[in-house]
Amino acid sequence: MTFPMTTDPITLATVWHGLQSTCREMRALVQRSAQSHIIALLGDISVGIWDARARTVAVPIGLPAQFLGGNLSVRYLLDDIGDEIEEGDVFIHNDPYHGYNTHLPDWGFFRPVFHQGKLLFFLLARGHQMDTGGSYPGGYYPNGYDIHAEGLCFPPIKVISRGKEVKDMWKLIWNNVRYPNAMKIDVAALIAATEHGEQRVHALLERYGAETVMTCVDAMIERSERAVRKEIERIPDGTYSGESATDDDGTELDVPVWVKCDVTVKGDEMTIDFSRSDAQRKGFVNHSLGPTYSQSMAMSFLFFDQALAEFHNEGSMHPIHVIAPEGSVVNPRYPATVGGAPISVGGQVAEAIVMALSKALPHKSVAAWGRRYGQYVFGADPRTGDPYVWCPFDPDGGAGATWGNDGHQAPSSGLAALGNVQRNNVEEAEIRFPWHYLVYEFRPDSMGHGKWRGAPGIHWAIRNEGPRAGLPTGNSDGERTKGPGAVGGWATPNGQAWIERNGERIPVHTHRMYWAETGDVLERMSGGGAGVGDPRERDPRLIEEDIRNGLISREVARDVYGLGMAAEKSATRQGKMQGETVPAK
Repeated sequence: MTFPMTTDPITLATVWHGLQSTCREMRALVQRSAQSHIIALLGDISVGIWDARARTVAVPIGLPAQFLGGNLSVRYLLDDIGDEIEEGDVFIHNDPYHGYNTHLPDWGFFRPVFHQGKLLFFLLARGHQMDTGGSYPGGYYPNGYDIHAEGLCFPPIKVISRGKEVKDMWKLIWNNVRYPNAMKIDVAALIAATEHGEQRVHALLERYGAETVMTCVDAMIERSERAVRKEIERIPDGTYSGESATDDDGTELDVPVWVKCDVTVKGDEMTIDFSRSDAQRKGFVNHSLGPTYSQSMAMSFLFFDQALAEFHNEGSMHPIHVIAPEGSVVNPRYPATVGGAPISVGGQVAEAIVMALSKALPHKSVAAWGRRYGQYVFGADPRTGDPYVWCPFDPDGGAGATWGNDGHQAPSSGLAALGNVQRNNVEEAEIRFPWHYLVYEFRPDSMGHGKWRGAPGIHWAIRNEGPRAGLPTGNSDGERTKGPGAVGGWATPNGQAWIERNGERIPVHTHRMYWAETGDVLERMSGGGAGVGDPRERDPRLIEEDIRNGLISREVARDVYGLGMAAEKSATRQGKMQGETVPAK
């Protein structure tokens, strides 16, 4: 089906914003209807719209790894079962190797949208599930034999056929997860979001007609491509390099895993080449092609005009090419494990790209965010007898600095998620889970310093009020490696964690498995975001404000930022001239 490339500006704007609003409504519906902590409160969900040619149409908000590569997933779905797609169908899809998805807990539900018997669009609602089978709850255990040890792998499979549930498929799914009753609510919310989105898209089609709507889609894509090409043209031609490492792969311990990229700009096109990255690893940090492609797009977009931020689509991606050799840690071969991928190596993919592009565009520099420094917790709540899975993002350091701005202190979840996953509400967490908060505060002197500093790290401690609980630290990073600063800014500081038990302090390392007994205190000291620019060039008024707010000490202000040193030297010289003693500060 082809459409002419003309439409009036009012209609184009209405259709474009209508599709964007549809995505926001879908996301809001999920968060208001889901029951799990990670979806309903933390917001680990993404939604989007693609057309029947697998072109990205609307992706205004979400976690990049979960949905920006949706064009690859939709293309796989069409190639795999295109002839079997019917009106009223819904497909479940989470397999990284058979469909370009992220890791297995991220269940995606795709709904085709037909109009007058013709397939026009696909809608996606994806959310991180409490469980997906596998060795342990939660999906972040580092020592799986292969991806099948990590849980259920769904290529595109119908779970609703022509409006009716495929009961045998649901029976199989619910028989292979640990929390079926709770997860049914989340899954129903995701599917309902796609149904709501379908209604909104149908309203546009009925108001304007398919020909006009699809003409607008073509215009949207063409305009975005033109705008992005202009942005790339502003980058000086050349090759710029970046690299970043994660602590280890969870199996070969204490051996960093490196992501290295070379970004080549030539005219109005850009190539992101990961050929120098490490080979795929035995451990679970392998990052499959779909999310590598997604992160490449998302991190590139950070350096373009902010006015484009919510309007990127297929056209934005056309001028950006990704090279990720098969068998590397950024494009592993089946059946390598990938459970830790969104954090490690996903964070390193993001950091390597922004490191490279910050060299190309120093005045738009982006520094690494505080490393995701947490863990899953699973156990049983003695108040109810019910099992639980909890993923607190509280210990995360905040955002890295950007050129002209300090790092935002509120976001969590790291650069790879761009703050789309939220922190816990303390009261809500204590109601839901048998853990009591003891400390939750900013950690002084814990950011990457710079002319613009990163957000501080977090000092966080909780006590186990329930029975023995599992603490897999697979979604942690930054104990031994650091995220890069930019243009002379300092890197992210390292973090540390421990369990306090009967007066003993037991170290807790990243990418491992621990157990917390009743009364144990889990304590974390995370590193904050990285800095941009030379700390000695920071505005003294901002340094004094940070001192007043308890974010940095007087010693760091003096020794790192140079605050007061010129005055001290002058006073010392004056004192010597007059024979006076100048007191130390």
